[in-house]
Amino acid sequence: MPPRQPPRTEAADVRRASPADAADLARLMDDFQVEFSEPSPGVTTLTQRYAALLESGGVAALLAGGGPDGFAQLRFRPSVITGARDAYLEELYVVPARRRRGLGRALLQEAMATARREGATHMDIAVDESDEAAINLYQSLGFKNREPGPGGGLMFFYERELESP
Repeated sequence: MPPRQPPRTEAADVRRASPADAADLARLMDDFQVEFSEPSPGVTTLTQRYAALLESGGVAALLAGGGPDGFAQLRFRPSVITGARDAYLEELYVVPARRRRGLGRALLQEAMATARREGATHMDIAVDESDEAAINLYQSLGFKNREPGPGGGLMFFYERELESP
């Protein structure tokens, strides 16, 4: 078996999305959901939701590449402990044909810079344990998942759907 080649790196043009980019974000999010067999409300609904969320500041989104070919989505929340903001990297996606070329890294680096500019002092990311490429990317930029909690044990991230009453 030949040795694994290092990833090709392209100059990544990353910019902050505006409400005018809602359709591009919707297409990328729909592709992301479909690729990972997750439900999607469809591009039309996602376009409407992105336009409203970007207009209101409910999310901050970044686009990369000429297609665009990838996006990152951030949400912010105030921290009662620090008095600053916390950032949550809600989504990070690069289309399959453009992976391993530095777009994900460029998106994550710009997401961190955007979070800092927005006053955030902490960033959270959730990732599936099977997504080794994302885990490697996050760890290469200093994210850790093995920090002890207040009692010294590991902390876990839990989630669940909330049904309507």
